[in-house]
Amino acid sequence: MTETTLPRPLRAPEAPPSPARPGLLLAAVLTGQFMALLDVSVVNVAAPTLRDDLDASGSALQFIVAGYTIVYAALIVTGSRLGGMFGYRRLFVSGLAVFTAASLACGLAPGTGSLIAARAVQGAGAALMVPQVLSVIQRQFQGPARAKALGLYAAVIAGGAVAGQILGGVLVTADVFGLSWRPVFLVNVPVGLALLAVVPRLMPPDRAETARRLDLRGLLVVSPAIVLLVVPLVLGHEEDWPLWGWVCMAAGVALFAAFGLVERGVERRGGAPLVSGRLLRTPGVAGAAVTMTLVMASYAGFLFTSALYLQGGLSFSALHAGGVFVPPALGFAVVSLNWQRLPVRFHPHLPAIALVPVAASYLGLAWAQHEGANQAVLMGVLACVGASLGAAFSPVMALGLRRVAPVDAPDASGLLATVTQFGQVLGVAVFGTVYLERIGAGAAEAAWTTGLGLSGVALAAALSALTLRRG
Repeated sequence: MTETTLPRPLRAPEAPPSPARPGLLLAAVLTGQFMALLDVSVVNVAAPTLRDDLDASGSALQFIVAGYTIVYAALIVTGSRLGGMFGYRRLFVSGLAVFTAASLACGLAPGTGSLIAARAVQGAGAALMVPQVLSVIQRQFQGPARAKALGLYAAVIAGGAVAGQILGGVLVTADVFGLSWRPVFLVNVPVGLALLAVVPRLMPPDRAETARRLDLRGLLVVSPAIVLLVVPLVLGHEEDWPLWGWVCMAAGVALFAAFGLVERGVERRGGAPLVSGRLLRTPGVAGAAVTMTLVMASYAGFLFTSALYLQGGLSFSALHAGGVFVPPALGFAVVSLNWQRLPVRFHPHLPAIALVPVAASYLGLAWAQHEGANQAVLMGVLACVGASLGAAFSPVMALGLRRVAPVDAPDASGLLATVTQFGQVLGVAVFGTVYLERIGAGAAEAAWTTGLGLSGVALAAALSALTLRRG
């Protein structure tokens, strides 16, 4: 048998002991999350230097950039379940150790093959580490403290995407110790070692859920389903959308449908599915997952295509283009940390309300780019995008998790972390393709077309967010 039946109903675990220094614990786990997010985008800026130094082919360069994301997305659901089985402290530390060692291997890689392999291992480490962050927040913080922690979590997600572009530009431009692109990866090593020293002391031990077992049948279906969807999305445009990509995506969709059937069967037989029907029936969870996918797709598409416009259409340097994103990152951070100050009765309505100005801001950004507005106007509109998204992202996360039982916290964390990652891949692939397909008509025209699409997705997210009011 590939899944284990349970002799008795799964009970919620005892509440874990409270950390002695919750603020330091949160800072430590969010730093780990920040490193994992940073490595999604930090390599983009270093890609030209990597190509020259390693004489990398186009396909090898794609896998250096995208291999991390592919493995990360494919294994993150498994990472969340393993956290429930063996304890989130053990999995966070194990994932952090793998991520840090792989970062060192990336920085010392002598060629493209070893770098691609190390990037894949780095993605696996991130997949073990990242789902535990939401589990820590869900199980160690309550009430207003949890809302604040989720706001910081959202700010880290926003900041990580932007900081990767800025830090990559700084490190490559500085050519630290003559190491060219290598500090892009090596910068993780001292941070990772410091976290490995302090996290075991800050994070209280948690009891593993020995009644749970890894749902191998579900894992063997969902992991290839994610890979079959993510790989064509990541590589499709560079390969001119070949037939194999469409076949893979169709097979991925079919496997997701099969995954739903498999999970129902596991649950019906008393097993512990990766994504249980009980979790999906929890008020707010399904709505938050759909809304989060759409929000992150629009946000990632906005960051990616805006960077293309700034560096291609306006000829900004990588460092200058990264600096332009500071206002939206600050707006996102400030609002996501303070939305809970609003009266509680407004919280369920906030995501749907906030996503409307997000859609309007995307249109305003497209207009500013199309009409050649000056940088001050552009940065003002970008700040509005960030602030509006900050008012949507954290409340969506909070509303999605508010009814989740402690026993389902690891699975809920894995689900939301997975859709967040998948939304980013989807946004970059879809909107990146739209922008690049229209670039022949000029950067301004490409930006306008992309902005219309971003606005439409944000409005769809607003409609989805309406379901959270009933959570």
